[in-house]
Amino acid sequence: MASTEIEQEALETYARFVALRDEIDAGRRRWAEMADFFTEDAAYIDPAWGRIEGREPVRRFFEDSMAGLTGHGWFTRENWIMADGHRIVSQWDQVLGERPDGTHWFVAGLSILYYAGSGLFCYGHDLLNMTHIVETLGAMEWQPPEGFNMPPPDPNRDISLPPAWAHLDPSRAS
Repeated sequence: MASTEIEQEALETYARFVALRDEIDAGRRRWAEMADFFTEDAAYIDPAWGRIEGREPVRRFFEDSMAGLTGHGWFTRENWIMADGHRIVSQWDQVLGERPDGTHWFVAGLSILYYAGSGLFCYGHDLLNMTHIVETLGAMEWQPPEGFNMPPPDPNRDISLPPAWAHLDPSRAS
């Protein structure tokens, strides 16, 4: 339960973020729209693609990184969320497809976001165990569908907050 006004606002914004992601997973919206939840100078860190800086590069990242996944059995199942000041932490499952018995292949993930106010996040950091992803994809005998984009070979692994927002968590400053 949120104990401060900023935590409540952050939780409400995150609920809208998840609702949009659910619409995208259902094929009714586009991944590019997710960038509208981020500040112009936001940093977004993906476990495979690394650090992306700026709203428009984040917009391209969402489209490029999800190409060939959305609509091919991949979706995100939200499990829990908590707020601590400007920070949101959520635990979710990246569902990778359906097994022959009807259960889902999935890998658990975490997101850390920093809320900047006015319905915008200045930072997003998704965490997945990439070894678990690779092992699960192997067990599934998954083959990339047409349109799938490989992540960059040498992504930026900087996890610091953008300089203008470092005051939200000095432990994440560069």
